Amino acid sequence: ALEQKNAALEASQRFINEGRAAANIQNEHVVLVDDVDEEMGYAYMVLELLEGQDLAQILEGSPGKRIAPHLAVSYVMQGLKGVAQAHALGIVHRDLKPSNLFLAKRKDGSAVVKVLDFGISKATGQGGLNAAPNALTSTKAMLGSPLYMSPEQLRNAKGVDHRADIWAMGVILYELITGALPFMGDNLGELFANILESDPLPLRQRAGDAVPLGLNDVVMRCL
Repeated sequence: ALEQKNAALEASQRFINEGRAAANIQNEHVVLVDDVDEEMGYAYMVLELLEGQDLAQILEGSPGKRIAPHLAVSYVMQGLKGVAQAHALGIVHRDLKPSNLFLAKRKDGSAVVKVLDFGISKATGQGGLNAAPNALTSTKAMLGSPLYMSPEQLRNAKGVDHRADIWAMGVILYELITGALPFMGDNLGELFANILESDPLPLRQRAGDAVPLGLNDVVMRCL
């Protein structure tokens, strides 16, 4: 019972510390953390209210379960602005996926991509911080976040740096443009083996000439 109590206290304090650190990321492309505190034994975080859809929902509703390359690049470039500021503060997200990139409507009707959920983010320096996406298939629902994890994150999640987020953004771009993931498997073991040992099929081989050579090279470099 004492161990459970200590674990709960530690988790609560970690939640509060992570929330306060995430609040330091003042960028229009990161969901705003308005308040983080604890009351009556419950830790809580107050986030800005967003209207819109995440990219997993948008992908699910798109023809062919894919998005035009220019739109996919626009969405990811916006998300990268928020992630870059997090990296500058020594924070690695570690759980980037389409459901954590939210296309929100501004009050003037325009749209902006915001990065969600720094809940498992990791500090790489002073001042930093110390689930499954909406599924397109039952296999994806089962595998969840590991679909977007880099080889080094599979080996040692505590030891990753900003390159783990670069990998994840490459997987996201690949999926948005092709409607498929660069690495798949019927179970976690097969998925992990493919991520660790296999080379992904080039983007242009899946999506065709609609993908510029430069974009193909960038995504494959991320992977």
